[in-house]
Amino acid sequence: MLDKKLLTVACAAVFATLSAGAQAQYSGNVVKIGVLTDLSGTYSDLAGSGAVLATEMAIADFIAKEKPAFKIEMVSSDHQNKADIAANKAREWFEREGVDTATELVTTSTALAVMKIAKEKDRIALINGAASTPITNEQCNDVSVHYTYDTYALSNGTAKAVTQQGGKTWFFLTADYAFGHALEKDATAVITANGGKVLGSVAHPFPGSDFSSFLLQAQASGAQVIGLANAGADTTNAIKQAAEFGITPKQSLAGLLMFITDVHSLGLKPTQGMYLTTGFYWDRNDETRAWAKRFFDKQKRMPTMVQAGQYSSIYHYLEAVKAAGTDDTMKVMAAMKKAPINDFFAKNGVIRADGRMVHDMYLVQVKKPADSKYPWDYYTIRQTIPADQAFQPLSESRCPLVKK
Repeated sequence: MLDKKLLTVACAAVFATLSAGAQAQYSGNVVKIGVLTDLSGTYSDLAGSGAVLATEMAIADFIAKEKPAFKIEMVSSDHQNKADIAANKAREWFEREGVDTATELVTTSTALAVMKIAKEKDRIALINGAASTPITNEQCNDVSVHYTYDTYALSNGTAKAVTQQGGKTWFFLTADYAFGHALEKDATAVITANGGKVLGSVAHPFPGSDFSSFLLQAQASGAQVIGLANAGADTTNAIKQAAEFGITPKQSLAGLLMFITDVHSLGLKPTQGMYLTTGFYWDRNDETRAWAKRFFDKQKRMPTMVQAGQYSSIYHYLEAVKAAGTDDTMKVMAAMKKAPINDFFAKNGVIRADGRMVHDMYLVQVKKPADSKYPWDYYTIRQTIPADQAFQPLSESRCPLVKK
């Protein structure tokens, strides 16, 4: 198991002027980024080594373009989807190793644990893989950014589309931890608002492997749609077993959080026609294709939205450090919130007072095998969901930082 990986990238550039050099303040003349992710478990495909690679790419691209007057170092570690391991590693990084930001943080429990340590130690948490809306609501803080997506945006896309197209009765298979319950809750609100009804739900252990008893409960409910309020290997295993038991296509499956790596693993035949919501699709335009092909050359897989969001968040963070002339937490956070995000991942993205980065999301449908023309040609984009509609409005926020 990879416990820690060290990447040190030193920049030999000097300050343009003596006055600029006098103003800059970087602790140890180093900006240090810690990638805490799932390198070996359920979420390793959608985050994992691909998130580490995305971070390396962002650092290298930033140095090549911006020529900063400070060194950049990266460390990475496997949190094993356990909050205590994540919290202990973050504390060690912040207290002993001079890490300025802990990032990626797939799995809500690990994100929430690290957010608390980051606040305590006056460091920054950049969250890409975790999804639960409490991150920017009840448990928000002023040193954390929720960058890529959340359960509100997922539900606002997939659950809304499926319900409006006739999937009126639902039964949920829900991962039994904060993320799964938040996704079920947010999806239920969208379903009922659009004239649908939830007939029931069952919570399954996280991570899970045998979904037979849970799927049989969903089958017995008679619901038109079985909502999968889980992710990663849990989702792919549930889809495989639903087909084995003959549950599909009699009942439809709605993968409320699916990634392109899931579709690739399962194949187009069992996933064709499924709707899902994503913050990134590699084949959307020339800009996304150019970055994704660079990523593919090294990873041999197309990037997920978590991995693309990881690159974007790291590059934006480094831009803010340079603009602020310091790695001081609050000054960097102010710079991050002041500057819009404009790159292949987001256009006119903005980090709000609650820490939510708002950007367009995309409702996509998985192609039929006959319609896929080349490798990883998996999605048809059905709808662009504008940023101000995709995410929870500030008027509904429960974050204490938001003034109403």
